[in-house]
Amino acid sequence: MLERLNAVNDVKIFSVFDEEFKTYGRIHTGFDLSELSEYMESETKIPESGNIYVPSVEKMEKTAVRSEIEKSIYGEMPIQIGYCNGKNTTYNGFEYHKCSEVNIAVTDFMLALGHIWQIENGRFYVGNEKVFFVSKGTVLEMYQTTLHLSPCSVSDHGFKDIVILLKGTNTPLERCKNTVTEEDEMLLMKNKWVLAHKDREPLVKQGAHIGLIGENKRLNY
Repeated sequence: MLERLNAVNDVKIFSVFDEEFKTYGRIHTGFDLSELSEYMESETKIPESGNIYVPSVEKMEKTAVRSEIEKSIYGEMPIQIGYCNGKNTTYNGFEYHKCSEVNIAVTDFMLALGHIWQIENGRFYVGNEKVFFVSKGTVLEMYQTTLHLSPCSVSDHGFKDIVILLKGTNTPLERCKNTVTEEDEMLLMKNKWVLAHKDREPLVKQGAHIGLIGENKRLNY
């Protein structure tokens, strides 16, 4: 798969098991994911176009592995478990949180990643990111300094991804945004700072800060 993806793209595709991933996050093993996987397979669908993101799903948060992940990765801080399914093939936006994000790959997919220290004057320039292939079954922790957004498909079928974050992340802000610092301009939702490409209509319509500069990049498979 990795060889094929590199053959059809003009950017290098790494694996999350490569050395290049170490500054972005780490891989976890040892969790029993059977309940979460069964829910994703039987209860969630991949939309015909675009993505669907659900921050918190009660049934997923009642699985036995929830408390294990909460304790082991988040130090007993309360978490939410949701999912992102879709057929996205672009990375025309980035976000970050003030906590790690755990992704569990229900299918294969790709992720485009950057670092927050690459943001200059509210801008991130396309070309500074790295793209990684994530194989089905991988439990992936992305550090809070890692820029990321939706996975990208590696097949016509699309992707399914379990998303775990501190509880309340990616939910609407309770107060009107008060811009005091440069970072405040990027705050879009609770614990969610965003830089959007001008062509990423869904984010722009939400009021996201336009800060991803360069090509509206599409990945092939």
